[in-house]
Amino acid sequence: MEYDASCAVESYLNMRVVKRLYLFILKSFLPLFAMTFFIVLFIVLMQFLWRYIDDLVGKGLSVGLLGELFFYAAVSMVPMALPLAILLASLMTFGNLGEKSELTAIKASGVSLVKTMSPLIVLISFVAVGAFFFQNDVLPRAQVKMWTLLFSARQKSPELEIPEGAFYDQIPGYSLYVKHKNRETGMLHDVMIYNVQKGGENATILVADSARLAFTKDSRYLYLHLFQGEQFENLRDQKAGSANVPFRRESFLDKEVLIAFDNNFNRLDEGGMRSQYVGKNMKELQQSLDSLSVRIDSIGHDAGRQFDRNLAYMELVQASAPHTSAPGTSAPKAYASGAEFNLDSLLRSFEPSRLDGVFAGARSAVGRQKMEVEFRAIQLNDEWKRFRRHQIELIKKFTLSVACIIFLFIGAPLGAIIRKGGLGTPLVISVLLFLFYYIIDNTGYKLARDGHWVVWVGMWLSTFVLLPLGIFVTYKAMNDSAVFNPDLYKEWLRRRLGLPESRHVPMKEVVINDIPVGSALALAENLMLDSAAWLATHKPRPTYAAYWSGTYAPAQIDTIGEEADRLVSLLSDSRDPMVIARLNRFPTTRSLWILCPAKKQKMSNFLKWFFPAGVLLYLLSLPYAQRVYNEIRVLYNCVTLPLTVKEVDK
Repeated sequence: MEYDASCAVESYLNMRVVKRLYLFILKSFLPLFAMTFFIVLFIVLMQFLWRYIDDLVGKGLSVGLLGELFFYAAVSMVPMALPLAILLASLMTFGNLGEKSELTAIKASGVSLVKTMSPLIVLISFVAVGAFFFQNDVLPRAQVKMWTLLFSARQKSPELEIPEGAFYDQIPGYSLYVKHKNRETGMLHDVMIYNVQKGGENATILVADSARLAFTKDSRYLYLHLFQGEQFENLRDQKAGSANVPFRRESFLDKEVLIAFDNNFNRLDEGGMRSQYVGKNMKELQQSLDSLSVRIDSIGHDAGRQFDRNLAYMELVQASAPHTSAPGTSAPKAYASGAEFNLDSLLRSFEPSRLDGVFAGARSAVGRQKMEVEFRAIQLNDEWKRFRRHQIELIKKFTLSVACIIFLFIGAPLGAIIRKGGLGTPLVISVLLFLFYYIIDNTGYKLARDGHWVVWVGMWLSTFVLLPLGIFVTYKAMNDSAVFNPDLYKEWLRRRLGLPESRHVPMKEVVINDIPVGSALALAENLMLDSAAWLATHKPRPTYAAYWSGTYAPAQIDTIGEEADRLVSLLSDSRDPMVIARLNRFPTTRSLWILCPAKKQKMSNFLKWFFPAGVLLYLLSLPYAQRVYNEIRVLYNCVTLPLTVKEVDK
């Protein structure tokens, strides 16, 4: 009973600790997620504004209307901002935990990385489900509102702001020139008006000393009150066939001109946009796909039937074509349906005077058939485009949810690996990863939209690429792999390039472990014997034949280098500065691939007799062979110097 009670208490305490850990992870993640989401949303909204600023500026739109447009635009940009916010927030959260060694303490207490991520996995799963319903229900309505407002703003006439000393052509069919404006009274001076509604050759020109400009009460017409001017009008329409064009000149002291210029904001009907693919949910998209599939099949069947009718018509013409007796024959040649068709014989059956009409009729028939085929091809191509766009929009309902989960399994393990908090390093990594995702996703979208790829392959391309990346970084983070350790890559690059490395054995201030003298002396003796044996059988510069026979075998060189490393590791606890100084003289000996480029003898023989490559590799290997020989000779000299047991034991 006491054992069961203690186990229950321990289990209860563990549950409380884990629950507090989950709350801690959520409290660390949620503020960062909210902050990064709104920052990213603001950035993509500014991108939207920059893209469509020409359609909004100078239209006199009210602040309320612009706010409504930006609100719907922000809602439409959520699918782009949400995955990046999850990636950045999860990376910052686990980067902060790793930088403060909190993640190390969590792992030391027996809680794995996946268990630490479990509250975020549950949270992002709910976010992914919410993103699906958002894509299906909220986003189509927001996009309908946004595009309707944007198209309405595009069709609105620009705000009337006539400049001084320049022609103003924003009024359809008119061009205005004002030399000077009195901004206090609103009077325009030295005004010229070109009415080109009937074309440039039939332009009507108005010149006035001054004018006053205003809108009618319904803002549908522009009212111009002109003072002291002249009107010049071309009357070409009255005598279209005459070489002399009539011309009329009119002088006036006071003239009123009314120009159609609708300055109101007319909101378009949302029904047209709602019928597009961006305004439909899953059910409506599926219905549209079924209708489009039936329509495409119908167009294909109609084209096939028309082609069969054309073939039947050609066979009928072939069978019933007029014919005459060929020269030198006594009986006419009959053409029957299914018989061999000879075009030359058919043409000779016509009279020469009728051949031009026959050729003209044939050209006309072929032209009609070509136009009909091209029209059906264009019609079918348009229907397939609409079909693919509906398929793309249907698949996009799911891609956002999957992207949210994948970015969590990329961001959190990456944060645990790099162990850098703040906004610097996580932001750079997140932006690079998101750009990579955006480029792949956009490429797949365009290939699917244009019909080069199957739609589902193009739309899931980014998922196919990022899912292995998420699995890889999660696996590496769970196994505490140093994926982003720069020293690891420097060491790999150094070995591949064959760069030398010097030892740095520091003098320890406090030594806890005593040196195993017997092991150290035995290891030093083995190193001395192996080095002496290798130096006796090798030369600083091997011959061409010895090089390809495997003289500088990597196994022997690596064995000597490993013995030297073990000896340095054992003697690094020495209290004698002379011993530490001698250890720093030990070179780091490693085998290099260029000293033995072919592992198999057949490949060695091939390269040996393949002179261009074999000679080049041999010449490149000579400096490295000299270096390895010198390193092993230095090792031999270091271990053969007097080294007593007393010196080692100090």
